[in-house]
Amino acid sequence: MAADSKANLTLPVLPLDDEVVLPGMVVPLDLSDTDVRAAVEAAQAAVRPSGNGSKPKVLLVPRVDGTYAATGVLGTVEQVGRLSDGDPGALIRGVGRVRIGAGTTGPGAALWVEGSVVEETVPDPVPGSVTELVKEYKALATDWLKKRGAWQVVDRVQQIDGISQLADNAGYSPFLTTAQKIELLETTDPVARLKLATEQLRDHLAEQDVAESIAKDVQEGVDKQQREFLLRRQLDAVRKELRELNGQEGEDESDDYRARVEAADLPEKVREAALKEVEKLERASDQSPESSWIRTWLDTVLELPWNERTEDAYDIQGAKAVLDAEHAGLQDVKERITEYLAVRKRRADRGLGVVGGRRGGAVLALVGPPGVGKTSLGESVAHAMGRTFVRVALGGVRDEAEIRGHRRTYVGALPGRIVRAIKEAGSMNPVVLLDEIDKVGSDFRGDPAAALLEVLDPAQNHTFRDHYLEVELDLSDVVFLATANVLEAIPEALLDRMELVRLDGYTEDEKIVIARDHLVPRQLERGGLEPGEVTLDDSALRKLAGEYTREAGVRNLERAIARLLRKVAAQHELGDRELPFTITHEELRGLIGRPHHVPESAQDPAERRTAVPSVATGLAVTGAGGDVLFVEASLADPETGAAGLTLTGQLGDVMKESAQIALSFLRSHGAELELPVADLKDRGVHIHFPAGAVPKDGPSAGVTMTTALASLLSGRLVRTDVAMTGEVSLTGRVLPIGGVKQKLLTAHRAGISTVVIPKRNEADLDDVPAEILDKLEVHPVTDVRQVLEIALAPADVPVTAAA
Repeated sequence: MAADSKANLTLPVLPLDDEVVLPGMVVPLDLSDTDVRAAVEAAQAAVRPSGNGSKPKVLLVPRVDGTYAATGVLGTVEQVGRLSDGDPGALIRGVGRVRIGAGTTGPGAALWVEGSVVEETVPDPVPGSVTELVKEYKALATDWLKKRGAWQVVDRVQQIDGISQLADNAGYSPFLTTAQKIELLETTDPVARLKLATEQLRDHLAEQDVAESIAKDVQEGVDKQQREFLLRRQLDAVRKELRELNGQEGEDESDDYRARVEAADLPEKVREAALKEVEKLERASDQSPESSWIRTWLDTVLELPWNERTEDAYDIQGAKAVLDAEHAGLQDVKERITEYLAVRKRRADRGLGVVGGRRGGAVLALVGPPGVGKTSLGESVAHAMGRTFVRVALGGVRDEAEIRGHRRTYVGALPGRIVRAIKEAGSMNPVVLLDEIDKVGSDFRGDPAAALLEVLDPAQNHTFRDHYLEVELDLSDVVFLATANVLEAIPEALLDRMELVRLDGYTEDEKIVIARDHLVPRQLERGGLEPGEVTLDDSALRKLAGEYTREAGVRNLERAIARLLRKVAAQHELGDRELPFTITHEELRGLIGRPHHVPESAQDPAERRTAVPSVATGLAVTGAGGDVLFVEASLADPETGAAGLTLTGQLGDVMKESAQIALSFLRSHGAELELPVADLKDRGVHIHFPAGAVPKDGPSAGVTMTTALASLLSGRLVRTDVAMTGEVSLTGRVLPIGGVKQKLLTAHRAGISTVVIPKRNEADLDDVPAEILDKLEVHPVTDVRQVLEIALAPADVPVTAAA
């Protein structure tokens, strides 16, 4: 099937830029192109002298980037005239392939070349494989033509019988590139050319199927969105008609977030962030999860009171009167709030409401035992300042996201408790009570106390960022009150950001005032009793506070009063009691039983704990306030007991070390103190702290343990009315300790009249109420020898007998 050449031809060249004409094709060419016109005119000039009526011939050669192909097509000029657009043109028919040779000369301005016509040989008979190839090509061409709607061309393709003509028919295919058409032109073997045309057509149909599949999917998605858009528009129109029908004018702005954001009074940066989210919402589909996240976020932002502030009550006298009326005692806190209001008033008068982007907020830490009124004090502060009050319970919080919020992408994400408190308050300057801040925990979910560092830092909280909001929230105008029972449980970095105010408990007189003015009226109302029907005189209240409820606060006192009133109310309903009725201290035992806390001084001398040597009374501070601590010491029998020191009572390391120091001091100074300590090395010493289930630690029991050991060795009793506190050193110095005020209040409640404290704690007596100091004999000491002189009673028997 090889193709061979005939005689040479001399033809003018008609170049085709980026176009290819195959044999059998009839194409119109624009004669306004200089090269086309020159070739046609040269061909016409060549046939004109002969006058034999033959048609002008040109050589159609593809030209790509100025380079001519090696093979061209012999074309005959069928007609010269006007094209459909009116421009001059020529109709040229491709006849056969010509292999281009050397250039030559000829008439006209065209390029003339020599060429030889390529003869194509088709096998005879045609093999079956070629026949199948012809059928496949016609089937593929028919399929493609039907998809384009060219039904009139289908019959013409089916009527083509020649293999060469069928392959060259692919030149009409618009999807073929110039390079593919040149490849068809230069393939002289008809069967190979038909195979090539079939492959090109098959590949195109495969690509077209994929493109149609993609287009179909895209169209289906677009149709669905358009349908949803139209339905929503119709739904909006129906809602509008219903509102007009019901007399409701205007649009429903709850769904129009853009209008709500533009109408809201938002800070500039918050407005920009909200409008960006509105744009995302407008682009997102209603079925997308992101749209629900955005709506929830926008609702939260729009509900926050960004520019709402309550006016502070700058009536300083009135605020002080409110605090005094609602809380007895607690002078430190009242003075601090009064100072804060006075400074706020002066700043406002001088136009210094905002300095450096920060307002004049406050961060106070109220530390004290339970029941002293820390939580209720927050409400009183808000009342005195004319602000809204919000309580945030932090007890047991372990997740850092509870403070700073969750990321918006999480399911069920919420802003933190601080943001929710601002939202609940409805203003940017509420009083926020962070209750039980010492009960905050930490685990794998983070450390909430660390998240509070920014919230409670006056230098940073004007740009607080919640993880959920991700916009700056100004907390500098908020008054934060943090409450705690145990100061040591608050992280040091967090405590450093707060102003510490201690609430060390109430005196007995203050408890009576609180009970008379607040607790009794409240419990009368809760018990269904009218004022005046039941009266508690001061003697009953004093006995309730001193012997029935020994505590730093008044919570148990209020429970005792409630129990009394319930008893009286029940007796009246049963007909056993006439009203009005006055409860005196004699009536208490018959109504609520015997007292639970009888002072040591009120007990029989033989029943007191200090009735035997080796027992001393100390003072301690716990999370529930002050407490009386008894220390017992004993010596083991030299024949049965092992030497050494034994400590019991669930003691901490510091307290164990204090016991070692006390024992070492007595061993080294026993002769000086006239104590028989020579046999201590052979006898075991046992020190016990009763209430063994309660953990105890701290250095302030050092002097108490030293006194107990000295009493044991000397046989001298420790005075019942003496309690002591202080750290002892190896040289016998009494070192300062903490919690002096709470310890003195505890000593007073326990009926103790004499208290020994370190000399360096003498300045702390200024914090103790004057009525307590009047009833206590306080001895500041510097050396443990002074403690022994005060605490030990005179010896009634010789020291050796006691030893």
